[in-house]
Order: sequence, then structure tokens, then C-alpha cells
Amino acid sequence: MKLFLKRLKTLLLRLSILFVVYQFLRLVFFLYNRHHFQDVDFSHYVTMAKGGLRFDLTGILYLNLLYIVLYMLPVKFAERTRYRQILFGLFIITNALGLAFEIGDIFYFDYVLKRSTVEVFMFAGENNIGLLALQFFKDFWWGFILFAVLMYVIYKWYKCFSDVVSEQSYSFKTYLSGLVVLLITLYFSIVSIRGGFTRDTRPINMNNAGAYIKKPIEMAIVLNTPFTIIRTLKKQTFKPVHYFSDDEVAKIFNPVKEFKADTTMAKKNVVIIIIESFAREYTGLLNRDIKGYKGYTPFLDSLMLQSHTFTNAYANGRKSIDAMPSILTSVPSLVQPYVLSPYGTNKLLGLGKILKQKGYKTAFFHGAPNGSMGFDAFINLAGFDEYYGMTEYGHPEDFDGYWGIPDNKFLQYMAKTLDTFKQPFVSTVFTLSSHHPFRLPSGFEGKFKGGPLPIHKVIQYMDYSMKHFFKTMSKMSWYHNTIFIISADHCNQSYLPEYNSSVGRHAIPIIFYEPGNPQEIKLDSTLMQQVDIMPRLLRKLNYSGKILSFGNDPKTEKHPFVVNYNGGTWEYMQDDYLLRFRNEKVTGLFNYKKDRLLKLNLLHQVPVDTTYMVQRLKAFIQQYKNRLIYNKLTP
Repeated sequence: MKLFLKRLKTLLLRLSILFVVYQFLRLVFFLYNRHHFQDVDFSHYVTMAKGGLRFDLTGILYLNLLYIVLYMLPVKFAERTRYRQILFGLFIITNALGLAFEIGDIFYFDYVLKRSTVEVFMFAGENNIGLLALQFFKDFWWGFILFAVLMYVIYKWYKCFSDVVSEQSYSFKTYLSGLVVLLITLYFSIVSIRGGFTRDTRPINMNNAGAYIKKPIEMAIVLNTPFTIIRTLKKQTFKPVHYFSDDEVAKIFNPVKEFKADTTMAKKNVVIIIIESFAREYTGLLNRDIKGYKGYTPFLDSLMLQSHTFTNAYANGRKSIDAMPSILTSVPSLVQPYVLSPYGTNKLLGLGKILKQKGYKTAFFHGAPNGSMGFDAFINLAGFDEYYGMTEYGHPEDFDGYWGIPDNKFLQYMAKTLDTFKQPFVSTVFTLSSHHPFRLPSGFEGKFKGGPLPIHKVIQYMDYSMKHFFKTMSKMSWYHNTIFIISADHCNQSYLPEYNSSVGRHAIPIIFYEPGNPQEIKLDSTLMQQVDIMPRLLRKLNYSGKILSFGNDPKTEKHPFVVNYNGGTWEYMQDDYLLRFRNEKVTGLFNYKKDRLLKLNLLHQVPVDTTYMVQRLKAFIQQYKNRLIYNKLTP
């Protein structure tokens, strides 16, 4: 027994350095992303760091469970030099992988505002993954130095403790005592991974980090990346929700919408433009309350003044793959990306299919290598027949070296292609040049002044590309018979402090532009979200029929709302208020218009009756989860 207890002591000492490393990286993560956590003082950070130990324990045990079992095996050959060398290699490799993801998230967090999950592997299939990795190394070189230094520390610490070796052969008693120590070690390891001793203890998950935070975004400080990736390796499935009966929930919120138009459907063309990383913050027009701020989109600002522009609009997610279902099928990606969820093959009635049934030609444009981001598969589900990517573009020499064909060239190609289409048509384009690594295409270096963030120059380039895109289209016969919808997939880098909140980080423009239609020119402060785009468009086209939409046309809705999901917390916006709902209870109420940074929790002051807001959010959650579970995403 003494032999294996000594071995266990060595094991624990070797693992102990990992706790120190993860706490150190938690501090680096916090300091590097300090602009996102301005309200976190020393005391609150200590609370989160202590809570983080619980998740570090689970993450470290996940990574090292195989090593622990093999190291504690009560067999004589486990003491051989070759065997111990293999174990050393296993220890170094598994923990190097964990460390690489943990350090990578220090920088990646600034773009997605959460810890990476299994979704991060979606980029592994991209043809440009090598180039992106090289660019990541150039941009964040000190992260690789940090990785090397910490791995050296782990290596030296490991070597400080010699393996325990018995000079005698193993007796039956030795094997038995070793087995007992192994089983005890395994028991406590599994208990630690699950997060408790009781039989009904569920495995600790990301939501448990909520016990140590004040704001949802702070969960990223508590958690660690190996934990969040491993916890999401198995696709999450929802459990049915029954807040209300079927009849009750339909009365509170019903995603089945029936349109009954008084006139014949307008056969107008539709062009939907999804701009990569186009936050409201980057516009000058929508930030006129910020003294001296001009923004980076002079052309789009001018276009907004000729459009029905929703100035209080929001994305329903933080990633490109979140935006596609929201905009093109009115099904948001909440809790997990829809396209990566177990429900990604559910039957949908997307915009392409709806309009195709009315005689529309349908097409999707994306300047990346064909198949990038899985867009080709999803647009097929959404009912778009034709896909135009880098292959169809036909000039690989124009590749920008990172993501695909630069916006100015690909948008011109799109405009000329649209000019060959039979009307009416519905077409969507997803731009790409304002994506990290935020590099201007060849020939545009020095053309744009930019701003304090790397993204500002490529936003100016995107605006330039849009200007020439619309200039080209304006000369075409179908232009004045077209509804243009301009939105963003999500927000990105933020500089203005006014946008440093969960509301500001989802704030985007949503623009409906109809050339030559002065009746549709308005700056509209009505609440709007991406899932509202499809029903809003169909009503404008005088569409008749049933659809399924988790949004509404804000102009016909008595209480327009926005729903998002951030760090295990549901956020519901209605009128001037944001309501937070977590673990079956309301945790916050904020006046997001007066209190842009959401610092003053009004929950206990009760400035408004939240009963209707809570009921509606619960009804939304019930409809959303149950319809995904039972494949009821069609009317």
C-alpha cells in the first residue's frame, strides 16, 4: 500500500503545476481582455478565480484521466523505463493541447465574447486553415512564446519528482493494495469531474459558472477552454419544456404566422446583403449622440438616409453561422449554433423556398472557396437553388490569401451575374473582407485612414466596395424594382465604451432600401432583430400564406422584442427594458436605453410589470426548444 500511496503523491504533485498554470492564464486572459470587464474589481476577480478552480479541476482531470489510470496501474511493467517515457510523452502532449486552446482563447475571445466550444473545429475543414494559423502567429506572436515558456515550466516541474519504483517483485498483496489505491483514485477523479458526491449530481457544466458572476460575459473568466470544448464534444440536446399547455403557449407566442394580403403579391426582386462583422458602432449616422464621432461607413450612412433603417436592431448571435438561419429561415441559433446542433437536419421553410413557390429564381453568393463554413449545405436547406462561390467566380489569382475573393471584385461579379437573371429573383450575398485578420486587399494599402482598431480599415474598404456595388447595380434595369436588405452577421471588435455591454455587443444596423420609394425612408427606433427580417420582407411583398418564424414584422407587432442567449442567460428586450432570465428565475432588469452599460439592476425597484415579459420569454423558449426537438419548424 505504501508503494502506491507514494506513487499517488508523485501524481498529485505533478498535476499541481497545472492548477497554477491555469490560474496564471486566467489572470492573463482577464488583463488582456480588461476592456470587456471594466466593472470587475479585485474582490470580484478573486471570487471568480476561486470558482474557476472547480472548472480547472474538471478540465485537468478530463485531459489527464488516461494518464492517471496508466500511471497508477498496479503492474510491475509500469515501472519500466520505456513505459514511463511513454507516460511522460502522453502527459506532455495532452496538456500541450489543453494549453494551446487556453492561450488561443486569450485572443479569440475578443471576437466571439465567450470561451471556445467544439464549434471551433468547424474551421479545421477550411482550405485556408494553414494561412490563418500563420497569420494568427504573426498577430499574436507573444502567445506562442508564452506557450513555450509554460510548457518548459511544466516539463521541469514534472522532472522534479522521480517515479516510485519497487526493488522487489509484486506479491498478491501488492497487486491488491495497488488495485485499491487505483479504484479510490478513479472514484475521486470521476466524482471531481461530475462535480459532487451525491447520486443525483449532474456533471458540472458551463452554466454552473453563473454562481460566481455578476454579468453573463464574466463566465469566460471563471471557465477554462479545455473544459468548454470537452463539455460540448457531445452535441447538446434540449429537454422538452412545459411552462404552459399547448393552447396557452400558442396564445402567448405562436411562431406560426399567417399572412393574408389584400392585394396581389408584389413581384419585386430581393437582394439580401449580409455584411461580415458590421456592428452599429462602426457607423456615424447611428452614433450621432457621441460627440465628434464620424464612423467608418460614409456610403452606407448616406444609404441609410434613403432607406427604412432600423436604428435599434440586434443580431441573434455572435458568429457567422448563427446569422444564416436567423436571417434566411427566421430560426435563431440560441444556446448552440443551429447548423451544428442535432437539429440541423430538421425540415425548414426558408425564404428561398417560400419565394421559389411564388416563381422566384433563388441564388446565394459567397466569395470564399466553395463549401466554406458549410454555407452551401445550409442554403440548400433554406431553399436557395444556385450557389456562386470562388469556383464560379473563376479567377483564383484574385484570392486574397485568407478568406476568398475581395469584396470589391466579388460584388462586381455578383452585380453582373444578377443582371443575367430572369425576374423576379431573390439573392443573398455574404461578404468576407471585414473578417480577421483584417487585411486590405492588394492595391488598397494606404487608401484608408482607419481608426484605433485593426477592423476599422477593412470596414472602410467594405463601405467603398458597397458604394461601387450599388453604383454598378443602379445602371441595371431591375434596380428600381428591387428591395435591398442590408444587415450584419454579428458584431466584432469594439472601441466605444457605449457598446461595452451584452446589448451593445449585438447592436447592428438593419436596412430596407427601396430605390425611388420615398415612402420607405425613415430612421426607425422600433426594436428589430435578425429573425424579424423574413416576416418583415414577406409582408412588404404582400405575401399570402403560412410560415414559421421566431420573429415578427415589428411594424405590426404591439410589443416588438429581441431574444438572445449569453453565457447561460436568456436576455429579453422589450420597450426600454432588458430582462435577464437564468436557472428558471429572473436575475436582472435594466433600462438599456438610459443605462447603456447595464450597471443599474432595477429588478428590486420594479419600475415596470415584468409579468408579461417573463411569460413571453418562457413561451418563446418553450416553442423554440420543443419545435427543434420534435422537428416542427414548418407551419
